[in-house]
Amino acid sequence: MIYSEKVMDHFTNPRNVGEIADADGVGEVGNAKCGDIMKMYIKVDGGVISDVKFKTFGCGAAIATSSMATELIKGKTIDEALKLTNRAVVEALEGLPPAKLHCSVLAEQAMKSAIADYYKKQGIDPTPIIGDLGECEDCQGCH
Repeated sequence: MIYSEKVMDHFTNPRNVGEIADADGVGEVGNAKCGDIMKMYIKVDGGVISDVKFKTFGCGAAIATSSMATELIKGKTIDEALKLTNRAVVEALEGLPPAKLHCSVLAEQAMKSAIADYYKKQGIDPTPIIGDLGECEDCQGCH
């Protein structure tokens, strides 16, 4: 499998790794079939994602997509972050092999799951805003 230089960079030097102890929202998504599990933590100040961290157990593409997704939403408003699609993550990484596209879907779902958790903690039902966060349907297995 051939990865772009950007994917390799985000895999070997992932950005925003770790956890936020007093996170305003935490989202965890994963798929037992492919073994990828992503956990994303967000800190929100005045509707802006001021900090974001992730922990990912998975293949190189899963780590790279998590890293890129955090870079793309840091400093953005929640509304802007919710517009982030897995396709935008793939484009920012200059492409992914077809068998690894599901990793970008997981990265998008982890971010949306963290925002959903943030809304729940505010007493707001996230479903009308974010939609239903289903399982990663197109998982073909990573390992």
